[in-house]
Amino acid sequence: MKRQHKWGMILVSIATAMTLTACTGGQDKSGTADHSAHEQMEHSGSGELPKGLKEASNPKYKVGSKAIITNDHMPGMEGAEATIVGAYDTVVYALSYDPTDGGERVENHKWVIHEELLEPGEKPLKPGDEATINTEHMAGMKGAKAVIDSAEKMTVYMVDFKPTDGSEKVTNHQWVTEDELKPVE
Repeated sequence: MKRQHKWGMILVSIATAMTLTACTGGQDKSGTADHSAHEQMEHSGSGELPKGLKEASNPKYKVGSKAIITNDHMPGMEGAEATIVGAYDTVVYALSYDPTDGGERVENHKWVIHEELLEPGEKPLKPGDEATINTEHMAGMKGAKAVIDSAEKMTVYMVDFKPTDGSEKVTNHQWVTEDELKPVE
């Protein structure tokens, strides 16, 4: 009996180590996603929009239409079929910051939009600029000082999707960019 218990503990330890290994690491030079940074991400949202955000005038994907997500900001996202809940024209940022809750630095977080920054001004920020995050996509994000890694004016989408890994349906996910979607075939 003790021998079975020992093997069971070994298997649990190996499985735990493999899971943690799969979820660690930062954004590497090849653009591989940092899933560890998204472990505490609020996958589903309230659908509440930041003040000043404007609906897209002519989005490629209309509200109510379907598209396939081609990125993997978090496990189960890439390849999932999404329903478009909203489409907005804005400036979208990838940024790096130290969480206010003392967590590890988050590198190249995708995405925070212009309207989710604290008093960013009218003009889009540029790579290297500093800003304060005024949203809580993840624990420790709101109030964090960030450095802009990239900035681009484009259409962003709020989407609902069922993750490909079988986890719970995600509703009102903010944000997926237009180039991270493809038509349903």
